Amino acid sequence: MQTFAPRALSSEHTMLVSHVMYAALNAVDPTRAVEAVLKLEDNILWVGDRQYRLDNYAHILLVGVGKAAPAMGRGVVNRLGSRIEKGLLICKHLPAPDDAPFPPQIHCLQGNHPVPAQDSLNSAGQLAQLLAHSDPATLVISLISGGGSALMTLPQAGVSLEDLQQLTRQLLACGAEIGEINTLRKHLDQVKGGGLVQLSAPAQIVSLILSDVVGSPLEVIASGPTSPDPSTYAGALAVLKKYALEDQVPPVVRQFLISGENGLVPETLKPGDPRLEKVYNLVVGDNRTAAAAALSAAQNLGVHGRILTDSLTGEASQAGHFLAETLQKARLEGPPNQAQCLIAGGETTVTLQGSGLGGRNQEVALASVAALAGLPNIALVTLATDGEDGPTNAAGAVVTGESLGRAQRLHLDPFTALAQNDSYPFFESLGDLVKIGPTGTNVNDLNFLWVFQD
Repeated sequence: MQTFAPRALSSEHTMLVSHVMYAALNAVDPTRAVEAVLKLEDNILWVGDRQYRLDNYAHILLVGVGKAAPAMGRGVVNRLGSRIEKGLLICKHLPAPDDAPFPPQIHCLQGNHPVPAQDSLNSAGQLAQLLAHSDPATLVISLISGGGSALMTLPQAGVSLEDLQQLTRQLLACGAEIGEINTLRKHLDQVKGGGLVQLSAPAQIVSLILSDVVGSPLEVIASGPTSPDPSTYAGALAVLKKYALEDQVPPVVRQFLISGENGLVPETLKPGDPRLEKVYNLVVGDNRTAAAAALSAAQNLGVHGRILTDSLTGEASQAGHFLAETLQKARLEGPPNQAQCLIAGGETTVTLQGSGLGGRNQEVALASVAALAGLPNIALVTLATDGEDGPTNAAGAVVTGESLGRAQRLHLDPFTALAQNDSYPFFESLGDLVKIGPTGTNVNDLNFLWVFQD
């Protein structure tokens, strides 16, 4: 990770904020999260409170998809080692050259994110080939984390990669929520909406999941490759109608969904399907885990802390106003002579109005600048836990009561930047982007509302 060093904060406050922020990230370290739920005793593999006698399996396969796939994969390798016959991990960033190498039977492939491209298609094809010969004596250990929807794609017959790319861009631009986006993805892709279960049948599947979705609904995380899908073709068409995209998406996409609604194309894997009896899905880390660790770290330093929510959603700019109002109130009503750290987790959305550069966490911060102007000893720190906010190399931004004045001296207007969705250049000019590099984990976003001691 890179050093956290915003210009807005004093060195003392930077150390305090860093300690709490990194405590949150360490708590959802993918390798440790996986190791915590796996235990090998003699020839029995314990996964949480379930046990699998390895004598019953002739083949153990490791597959993973998502931003945390390599780190999660290391956790499995640390527990099972050479017992893994073959493995394939699909990720956004390949392991660094100086990282410990994986055993030769385990390969890491790169996909594309946030819009699927040729690497995503190629990787999904290789994964399908790996699972094609699964039988009842096969144990598949599946690792799922955020970003998996884009990193792995295998379009339904008649739907092209270009069709999915155009649809993904349109959905990201219109402000659709992740569950809505994934409803469409699941019905246009063979590996989503329980598709991994169908590809692996009749194998036994253990699926370890690092959640990047508010509330951790299994069918939404990475579009639910090992989960039953309660959504329908009709629901996918309803999403297009809600955002007035019916006549803007590729015609083949709309026609495929209509065919599915009319029963001409099979539905996704539904609850109650007998193949699900051989699947065990276990969430190993989520936003609440990270928020709780941050709270504990703050309290251990004598800071008054509280988790506001782990389900902050809605438009990023509106969330920024809400957090600014909450911080103003905390400053007036909080305990005297004690620093405060309030924590809000979740995932907001951005409806694009301009052509600027930024991400939802930077936009949350930008929307708070004017409201926090002039307030002493406060800071709002926004963080994408994967270290990458939208298409940028920043995880978020830092706002203090001095941010507006500093911006004005540089002839920067937060209102103009917000209208153009141009948060990245604004905070880059101030030196207040949160740049920590890819973290290897992904459990939504965290916002830290700080009131420092006078």
